[in-house]
Amino acid sequence: MTRVAAIAVALIGLGIATYLTIVHYTGGAPVCAIAHGCETVQKSDYSKLGGVPVAVLGLLGYIGILAALIRDDENSRSIAAFLSIVGFGFSAWLTYTELALINAICIWCVGSAICMTILAVLNVSRVLTVSPKELAHVR
Repeated sequence: MTRVAAIAVALIGLGIATYLTIVHYTGGAPVCAIAHGCETVQKSDYSKLGGVPVAVLGLLGYIGILAALIRDDENSRSIAAFLSIVGFGFSAWLTYTELALINAICIWCVGSAICMTILAVLNVSRVLTVSPKELAHVR
């Protein structure tokens, strides 16, 4: 059940990252009805890391998490948890950047940060929880 929830959240995050990637490469402005800072964030100096748009990094992160969620074994759970923790940390840094350095909030970025936070919780809990099937296998 946790795995299904993680897949659903990762797909939402993938949708957000895909949208922001498309907006970046088409040169448009993201729809931003609530916070009105999306374009400011998207066009800031902090919207790229090493020349790569942050949205593309998010896209790759969500794809990696989804790929790890395809299988349900110990290695795959560990990879999903690791990628989610890295994504959570990166999202936390980006949120700090929005608040402290850019002085603008992008609601899409907040949505992605929420997705990464939920994914970190779900995927770490999957690593820490031993299924009855695995427990029987250990005995």
